[in-house]
Amino acid sequence: MAAIDIAANPYRKDFPLLVQQPNLAFLDSAATTQRPKAVLDAQRHFYETMNANPLRGLYKLSVEATEAIDKTRKDIAAFIGATDEKGKPQGNEIVFTRNASESLNLVAHTLGKKILKPGDEVVISIMEHHSNLIPWQQICKETGAKLVYLRLDKDFRITPEEIEKKITGKTKIVSVTQLSNVLGVSPDIKAIAKRAHEVGAYVGVDGAQSVPHTQVNVRDLGIDYLAFSPHKLEGPMGIGVLWGKIDLLNSMPPFLTGGEMIDSVTEQDAVWAPVPQKFEAGTQDAAGIYATDAAIKYLTDQDFTKLEAREHALTHYLVEQLEALPFIQIVGPRDPDRHLSVVSFNVKDIHPHDVASLLDMKDVAIRAGHHCAQPLMTSMGISSSCRASVAFYNDKKDIDQLVDGLNYVWQVFHGTK
Repeated sequence: MAAIDIAANPYRKDFPLLVQQPNLAFLDSAATTQRPKAVLDAQRHFYETMNANPLRGLYKLSVEATEAIDKTRKDIAAFIGATDEKGKPQGNEIVFTRNASESLNLVAHTLGKKILKPGDEVVISIMEHHSNLIPWQQICKETGAKLVYLRLDKDFRITPEEIEKKITGKTKIVSVTQLSNVLGVSPDIKAIAKRAHEVGAYVGVDGAQSVPHTQVNVRDLGIDYLAFSPHKLEGPMGIGVLWGKIDLLNSMPPFLTGGEMIDSVTEQDAVWAPVPQKFEAGTQDAAGIYATDAAIKYLTDQDFTKLEAREHALTHYLVEQLEALPFIQIVGPRDPDRHLSVVSFNVKDIHPHDVASLLDMKDVAIRAGHHCAQPLMTSMGISSSCRASVAFYNDKKDIDQLVDGLNYVWQVFHGTK
């Protein structure tokens, strides 16, 4: 592929907030992305032209809303490779929740409670976001199971030896991130899944960071479930996705109960609706789901391969520019090729919150704090860090603006570069 020109930016014009704020260097896409006009228009279009409660009505508007949601399921399934042997998207394997956190809680509170017992083990990595840590921590306490961590070596890798050592015959569930929201590194999911299945364990992935930035194929990965949030994928807030193998989803009890997740109800009992409705109690955010489909279409229309290559180039440039500043310490690997979209760092002797506040004065938006990954931070001997995260709508100017801002921060505290 030809070299990526990160000075040019054919995408920024598609994002109304970025157009309205031309001086903003938005480098916090790991927290949430900006939305293209096509997504904003889709959400409004739903309310203006097909606003009705899906599933519940036999009239035209309700049928159209229902069909729109069904189409979104299929398009998401195709996007993440959830297809059958003939390549047909398996939309019934897509469950809508409020966010990736709820998706992971759903699995922990249904599958976890169903199969875990005292002496069993759940394996996660030390890199996990709290959303994929606390649910398992709590379920292990409830069931008497043990929570086991895959640790990083000095090069920030989970080695084959660590995988074999930690995933054993006692392991019942393995749940790991595919892309660290702090380090920007990816563990070998295929190797983890292979080992998990060798010992008879289920394996799931927190794809909140990976799905927006790399082409994920759940069948190729060999996993049993995947969770992610469309709001990190140029889609709306308030929507989460859980993909699971149909046999697994069928075996799991409901997480929430109420309307629309039932087939029939008597005074003393109920029969659950089939998957995925079994996990979707109450009225769903139909407009948000419809807008999620617009986000998927926008990304695929741009050629996701090109977007991924651009983000690799942006991340590479970001690491190189930070490395050139003598007062910056990168948190994680120093090799630019080990990072994807996320680079955490600290400014010598300056608290990350001060750094972020001063950068905001220069129209640079970054994250500062523990990034909902406190055990990882503790393992590295730090309490917080700065984090810059890119998306394809960023460009060289945004990163240069960050570097200029960091020089300004240093000057404020020290008077010199």
